Amino acid sequence: MTANSTMTDRHHRILASLVAEYIEQGEPVSSAWLAENSALGLSSATVRNILARLEDQGLVRQPHTSSGRIPTDHGYRQYVDELLESRRPPRPVRDLEARLRRSATVGDLLAHASQELSRASHQVGFALAPASSSLRLKHIDFVGLDGCRVLVIIVATGGQVTHRAIETAERYDATTLQQAANYVNAELAGLTLDEARTAIVTRLREERQLYDALMRRALVLAQSGLHEVAPEETLHVQGTSFLVEELRSETDGRQEALETLRVLLRMIEEKHRLVELLTRSLETPGLTVLIGEESGSPELRPFSVVLSTFQDGDRLSTIGIIGPTRMRYQRAISVVDGVSHTVARLFEGQ
Repeated sequence: MTANSTMTDRHHRILASLVAEYIEQGEPVSSAWLAENSALGLSSATVRNILARLEDQGLVRQPHTSSGRIPTDHGYRQYVDELLESRRPPRPVRDLEARLRRSATVGDLLAHASQELSRASHQVGFALAPASSSLRLKHIDFVGLDGCRVLVIIVATGGQVTHRAIETAERYDATTLQQAANYVNAELAGLTLDEARTAIVTRLREERQLYDALMRRALVLAQSGLHEVAPEETLHVQGTSFLVEELRSETDGRQEALETLRVLLRMIEEKHRLVELLTRSLETPGLTVLIGEESGSPELRPFSVVLSTFQDGDRLSTIGIIGPTRMRYQRAISVVDGVSHTVARLFEGQ
């Protein structure tokens, strides 16, 4: 039997009041305060009985014998589930959409989205575009450098841009390089990077007389440029200063909170570690809230993650916020939901 199935309306409302007050004040909530402020007309004794029941169900705990109660991760989960059930579709925010629309590339759009999330929630905002084996070649350019060096610029879907300088056997003028790029784009644009590499190898192995010098030159240049290009995750993170201030204000377990902050900051610096943790949540589109231990990572145990995953062409992209488990969930959910819908609309319009 789940805790939810044995909870009455009183239980739900007392728990919601307790969680909301603890989020605002950061102090254990007493039965006397709940009796006076829950608008249920209950005595302190009745509230104490309800709190004892909630504690038995693992939804609240008493950090000290003489103090009030605070929510557990399971208590936050109950509270958040009710917020998610009652939330309404976000309304378009014209100012937000106008600001994000100025982004020149998908990468810029996601970077700006992480800034908007952080600014609006006062938490750490992030945007993640995972690597995809189906990343496709959009176009390629060849630019002559000094001597026999050529800069190969590769633009793939999703806004990924890679450039590499290569040495060539001879010097090429701008017209020759432009013709070579035109040929490669006409033949290979739209293929995945792996398909493009395979197609180049196959064509170069065919009888040389099938290709004139320009075609072969173009294929060799493209092959050199694509040699080390691989899909990569892109993670944008903003707003760590908000988290620093939030955890500095903790009075209970302050030293532990600061150590936890150091762990998260190290993870942000070593972005691949944070990418690994966030990627575990990239399963289905939609809004998700991970509370404490639900992230499956000991490093993120003191934090909650509110994220939204949506389709970006043939990939799933994710934006969200990271903050302490004592975060303003209603605000966080509203912010993430609104920004994700805006970003998804802009992706569809590309």
